[in-house]
Amino acid sequence: MENKQNSSAAIQELFNRIAPEYDRLNQWLSLGQHHIWKLMAVKWSEPELGDIALDLCCGSGDLAHLLAPKVGLKGQVYGVDFAAAQLAIAADKAKQILPNHSLHWIEGDVLNLPFADNYFDCATMGYGLRNVVDIKQSLKEIYRVLKPNAKAAILDFHRPYHPIWRNFQRFYLDYLVVPLAGFRGLKAEYAYINSSLERFPQGQEQVELAKSVNFQQARHYSLAEGMMGVLVVQK
Repeated sequence: MENKQNSSAAIQELFNRIAPEYDRLNQWLSLGQHHIWKLMAVKWSEPELGDIALDLCCGSGDLAHLLAPKVGLKGQVYGVDFAAAQLAIAADKAKQILPNHSLHWIEGDVLNLPFADNYFDCATMGYGLRNVVDIKQSLKEIYRVLKPNAKAAILDFHRPYHPIWRNFQRFYLDYLVVPLAGFRGLKAEYAYINSSLERFPQGQEQVELAKSVNFQQARHYSLAEGMMGVLVVQK
């Protein structure tokens, strides 16, 4: 248990440190495609006008900002992250682009969410599942706070199955993304990505984990030659 707590604290510290450069580095990391993938995740979570929506590991708020117009002025969006620096950026952006929408920014742990059971109509998570210290517990919490039949879409980077794309991804991370992060003083913070991808369960493994915590449906969509994926689950 002590190791898990230390690991969680280290990840929290990492995301606070990278907050000022997070959006710029995401653009590099995704070859400029991250906005398209986020739109797909929001669509697959099936938000509707008036819904209460949840964005986990919300970072600088991109997915929450995309959810807000979908749920409308009568809906609500809750963005949860344990990095206060990320939440501050998300809130500032929301004031500029969505001043009339109800967005709430909560500093919290996705392994122990501060919400009642069966509270949310839909949920998203972007680049978070790979970084939590207990993937199954995170899925359990998503299941708990969703209303019956509600959907969640979980977006993240993956290690491709095909060796050509797997080698391309390693090369791209090691020789472009990490050096670029290094120019921003964040080389060590981004060097961890390759090792995190090695540990991250692949698509079918994610489906099986989701079903093991009682999601009635789970499907994994592979994108960008397997370098990206979205796990869509329904309670």
